[in-house]
Amino acid sequence: MEFAETAGGGASVPPPAGAPGPGRRRLAPLLAVCAGYFMVILDVTIINVAVPVVGRDLSASLTGIQWITDGYTLVFAGFLLTGGAMGDRLGNRRVFCTGVAVFTASSAACALAPSAPFLVVARLVEGLGAALIVPGSLALLQQSYPAPAARSRAFGLWGSMAGIAASAGPLLGGLLVSTAGWRWVFLINLPVGVVCLLLTLRYVAPSPRRPGRALDWPAQCLVVAAVALLTAALNEAGRRSWSDPAVLAGLGLTVMAASALAVRERLARSPALPPSLLRSRALSGGAAIGLLFNFGFYGMVFTASLDFQHQRGFSALGTGVALFPAVAMTMFASVLSGRLARTTGDRPLVVAGMLLAAAGLAGWAAAGSEPAYPLLVAPMMAAGFGTSFALTGSTSTVMGAAPAAYSGTASALFNTTRQIGSATGVALGGTLLATATDYNAGTRTSMAIGALAYLIAACLAWRCVPAKPVRG
Repeated sequence: MEFAETAGGGASVPPPAGAPGPGRRRLAPLLAVCAGYFMVILDVTIINVAVPVVGRDLSASLTGIQWITDGYTLVFAGFLLTGGAMGDRLGNRRVFCTGVAVFTASSAACALAPSAPFLVVARLVEGLGAALIVPGSLALLQQSYPAPAARSRAFGLWGSMAGIAASAGPLLGGLLVSTAGWRWVFLINLPVGVVCLLLTLRYVAPSPRRPGRALDWPAQCLVVAAVALLTAALNEAGRRSWSDPAVLAGLGLTVMAASALAVRERLARSPALPPSLLRSRALSGGAAIGLLFNFGFYGMVFTASLDFQHQRGFSALGTGVALFPAVAMTMFASVLSGRLARTTGDRPLVVAGMLLAAAGLAGWAAAGSEPAYPLLVAPMMAAGFGTSFALTGSTSTVMGAAPAAYSGTASALFNTTRQIGSATGVALGGTLLATATDYNAGTRTSMAIGALAYLIAACLAWRCVPAKPVRG
């Protein structure tokens, strides 16, 4: 696969001094960015199968076990917009590399943790590193591949990393825990992080800095509070119920933080989320589409995991294998959509992907009360393929609608809404399974709601995603 270095009408990004030939220059930034993004998403799911063993080994309480899992997600989701704003001000490459270094060092601390509180703190720092990595990843790809067609293919491969890492996490975690031990769940990040850092420093050009851009710290704190409170409330809703006082309090505080943020943004000279960005139909619509398809896909993965383990008696490793059909389609779909976008444009690809994923989850919902596993393979493949097929176009839409000076912020907004979608899908799926009188009925209801989310995303894509094919 080739990635063009220049685009008509756009300036090429000069390679760093000492960089080798053009072939490796074209692929190296992609490999560096995707390696960092893969680590971040993998750590969201790989820990799930290791937590019971970690809890026994470190004598962790139930609260401690929950924080080992959720602390990372809360900090990651809460600080994404802060990471994006820092990248725009200080340079996306600098912030990305800082995030990789923090993430790798904290992974080593997690692996060496002598106690549960130590591990919880290390996981919180790991989440902070992740929040610095993800916004810069898309901004660096946009910088490294200025030609629209090459950028679309790069976004496609970047997007496939999310589905592969999230779905492969339980499988890889099961293998590591059953063979090398739970500490290798974190140690595996060390070589990946080192390679990612070296590739980025050598092959990715330094990003422009904008020291005149002020960071609106009150707004950043309100963003962190709103996203962290919402994510925490959604996580607890999946474990407790939507009427639980702690969940209602979390949602109420989220509304208060969001309202205070809206007031602050009206008054701020340099707002964290400029109103001009939010008024962009392509950018705000693309972010909403990301929320909806993450809601559908990760809700499906979570519900299917519980169905396979609790209803069908699969092991953690067997569950990872059973989910593989959804994973197997993500790489193929992302690469294909990146190539097709050059001639078709993004809109038909996003719409088609959302409709296919909706058909897949609707097929699961209609498959009966206790469908045999072979009947679920096609629905999982359709959901995995459709989500990845649409991710490339929605990513291109969001990043293309943002000025270069706000590429980190746009990336952070897109990934924040996707994290909220994932948390909502998991929370709703957990609630439906916990409250349904018939477990299978709860699974089918969850799949039907996911299919509806995909249909809404398809309608949004028809209105918000540009139809013009990319050139270059």
